[in-house]
Amino acid sequence: MFILPIHAEIVAYLKTRNLSNKFSEKIKFLENDFRHPSLNVEILEPKHLRIYSFRIDKKYRAIFIFRDSQTIEILDANNHYK
Repeated sequence: MFILPIHAEIVAYLKTRNLSNKFSEKIKFLENDFRHPSLNVEILEPKHLRIYSFRIDKKYRAIFIFRDSQTIEILDANNHYK
């Protein structure tokens, strides 16, 4: 999988919450196999929009889409419980 460059606002969000290293680890898993168990990938509702999320840690998740069968775009990183 190819992951498009992460937007500067997402990078800043991750830095301020000390999630950069965890996010980098998860990105490696995502590049190799988006079904990797530690990612806990979920398709979000409504499912027809085909928007997914993966777990950065217990509190934070990243939102992504497939641009095509081999390209992923990270749209957001956020607190899963807010």
